[in-house]
Amino acid sequence: VLKLHQGLGDRQAHARTLELLTEVGIRDPQKRLDAYPHQLSGGQRQRVMIAMALANEPELLIADEPTTALDVTVQAQILELLAGLKSRKRMSMLFITHDLGIVRKIADRVCVMTKGKIVETGPTKEIFANPQHAYTKHLLAAEPKGKPPAANADATAVMTGKDIKVWFPIKRGFFRRTVDHVKAVDGIDVTVRAGQTLGVVGESGSGKTTLGLALARMISSTGAINFNGRDINQLSFSAMRPLRRELQIVFQDPFGSLSPRMSVAEIIEEGLKIHAPKLSPDERDDKVVEVLKEVGLDPETRHRYPHEFSGGQRQRVAIARAMVLNPRFVMLDEPTSALDMSVQAQVVDLLRNLQARHNLAYLFISHDLKVIRALANDVIVMRNGQIVEAGPSEQIFDRPQTDYTRALISAAFRIETAPTGVVSE
Repeated sequence: VLKLHQGLGDRQAHARTLELLTEVGIRDPQKRLDAYPHQLSGGQRQRVMIAMALANEPELLIADEPTTALDVTVQAQILELLAGLKSRKRMSMLFITHDLGIVRKIADRVCVMTKGKIVETGPTKEIFANPQHAYTKHLLAAEPKGKPPAANADATAVMTGKDIKVWFPIKRGFFRRTVDHVKAVDGIDVTVRAGQTLGVVGESGSGKTTLGLALARMISSTGAINFNGRDINQLSFSAMRPLRRELQIVFQDPFGSLSPRMSVAEIIEEGLKIHAPKLSPDERDDKVVEVLKEVGLDPETRHRYPHEFSGGQRQRVAIARAMVLNPRFVMLDEPTSALDMSVQAQVVDLLRNLQARHNLAYLFISHDLKVIRALANDVIVMRNGQIVEAGPSEQIFDRPQTDYTRALISAAFRIETAPTGVVSE
C-alpha cells in the first residue's frame, strides 16, 4: 500500500510500517513483520487491517463489521483503538455493523437501511429512544432478550465430563521431540442436563471449542466422558458410531458448514443414510420435509442449494441436519455469530422451542454474552483452558465473583467507547 500509493522506497516503507503497527497497538512490531496472517490472533489481524487503511492518511475511514468475528474484550479494544485514532487524526468514520449494542455506544448518528434504502436517520439517542419506522422498531425489538427458565438440578445428566484434558504437544529439534504442551483444555468438569443449556464463554483461544469437540469425541482427550450412562472416552471409533446420531453439532459458519455441491435435501438426509440405512428414499424424504417444517423452512425449497438461501436460512438447515436424527445432546458452536441481530433472535427462539419440544441438552459455545444470557441455564467461564468461574446464569451475570468474569461482562454490556463524528449504517 505504501509503495503503491505513497511512492515510498523499501527503507521508508519499512520504517513507516513499523510506525503504523505501533500506532494500532501491535506489540513488538519488528517481530511481527515476517508473520503470516494465520500466525496472528483475530484481534491482531484486525489491527493490521486498520494499519493498512490508515497508511494513506484518509479523511474518511469505512469500517465494515470490524468487530463481528472477535470476542467481547477484543471488540472493546478495537473500538477504543478506532475511537482514539479518529480523535487524534480528526478523521470521519462510517461504521457498518449489525450489532446494535455497539451502535448505541459508538455512533453519534445512525442510518437504518433495508432493501437498499435508508428508511430512518437521526441522532443515536433519538433513534434508540423513539424509533419512527416499522423496520427500526423491528430491529430494536429483535435483540436477543429474556432469560431461560431456572435450571432443574434433578434433570437427567445427559453428558458429564470429569477432569477433561486436551494437550497438544510442542515438538522441536531434528528428531521432533516433545518439549512441552499447549494445554488447550486442562482438567475441566462439566455437566449438561436434559432440557437445559450449559453456556461456555471466554475469549478467543480460551479452549471453548476444544472442550466441545472433546465432549463430542471429535478430538482425543483424557478424562472420563459419560454420555447416556457410558464412558464414551474409552470407546473405539466403530463402537462410538451408533451413538453419533444422539450427539450432534451445529457449527459456527452457515456459509462454510454446508456443502455447496449438495442440495438441502441431500445435506439433511446424509445422516439418515448412515444411521438409518433401512429407510427407503420416500421415508427419508418424509423425514426431511418434517424437519424442515419444524425449523421454519418451506419443504418445497429442499431441492435448492445452500447459495440460494440467506445466512439465517442456512443456519436453520444446519439445525435441521442435526435434528433429523433425534439427538439427545447438541453442541452449538457460535451458531449466531455470523447472523444479524434480528436473525439471531429468531434462531435463539427456534433453539428454545426445539429444546422444550424434544428435551434437548445443549452445550452452547459463544463469545456473545447477550445470547448466552438469553438461552443458558448454567454458564462456565473459561480462560487458558481452565474454568475460572461456573454457576447458574443469573449468578454469573448479576453477581460475578472473579475479575476476569467481571471484565468480560463489562466489555459485553458496557462498552465504554463513545466517540464523536461517527455515522453507523
